[in-house]
Amino acid sequence: MRRYKLSFILSILFIPIGVQAIDYTKKPEVRSFIKTMHTQYNYKKSYLNTLFKQVRKDTKVPIKTQKSKPRILSSAPRPQGSWDIYSRLHLENNQTDLGVAYLYQHYELFQEAYQRYRVPPEYIAAIIGIESHYGKNTGRYYVFDQLTHLAFDRDSRRKKYFRYELQEFLRMCYREQVEPRAIKGSNCGAIGLAQFMPSNYKSLAVDFNNDGKIRITTPEDAIGSIANYLKSHGWRDNEPVTTRVSYQGNRFVGLKTGLRHKYLRKYLPNIYPKQSFEYDDKVMLIKLEREKYDELWYGAHNFYVISRYNHSHYYAMAVHQLAQNIKQGYRAKYQQFLQQELYALADIK
Repeated sequence: MRRYKLSFILSILFIPIGVQAIDYTKKPEVRSFIKTMHTQYNYKKSYLNTLFKQVRKDTKVPIKTQKSKPRILSSAPRPQGSWDIYSRLHLENNQTDLGVAYLYQHYELFQEAYQRYRVPPEYIAAIIGIESHYGKNTGRYYVFDQLTHLAFDRDSRRKKYFRYELQEFLRMCYREQVEPRAIKGSNCGAIGLAQFMPSNYKSLAVDFNNDGKIRITTPEDAIGSIANYLKSHGWRDNEPVTTRVSYQGNRFVGLKTGLRHKYLRKYLPNIYPKQSFEYDDKVMLIKLEREKYDELWYGAHNFYVISRYNHSHYYAMAVHQLAQNIKQGYRAKYQQFLQQELYALADIK
């Protein structure tokens, strides 16, 4: 830990003048956390004490030009028109054009990821687009400070979760030999182009470029890690994701919708796919609340897999629709590449 400790000491020496720091070692629960890190993972108490005595009060990175990342809507009941609002946040503002350019720029990486994990490139690109605007906005919070506040300041049922994430963040920093006070991310501690939480690093993030380090702040490791994440959660190659269906009326009521409810299609009366949908397993009914009507979709297994990245059917639908827009845009702009192996293999219906 010597090299790691030296970099930490240097970072402490160069904390900007005027930045207000809080001594968290005065909190009994922080001292208990330090003791646990020492006994279970052999961290030096002196190192952790120094770290927790220098927690920045203001966790935001002072960069005026960096815009805040749009918040993902929760899974609570949504008002009419909420999908219109949500889709404008994630599917407009040149998201498709940037996704097409990103796919073209990193074509070989996406091809390699598909060969290894069998996850179509357009879905990986769409997740990067929604999570970090293709790397342009990976978060403006100091992750260590933010996780510390979330873990020890707020009296909520999620304190235990954030303490675990803080533990895994410190372990990740040690494994990867990076300074914990220097890492920036989202307001909940997600990091990099892929916006992984620290607990996902050890099991799901990958060293895709084989440089001996895992850095999902780089396109190489972010692309590989997202592909590995989806594959690890059960992505099935050459299966559909979702398709829009018709029903009677303008507002869909009567059957439960969302990610927790699955149906055999033969038992869904007066609900029919608007195009061919070759899929025999149970489906979810995914409702998108528009201003004047509800859209209804079948959600297949791969739709559920996408929702494991963010447990929201709105999120999964935004990823799917952006992915399809990117795929169509890529085909239109780079027609000469269609005969190459990438889209010959990744042609999902």
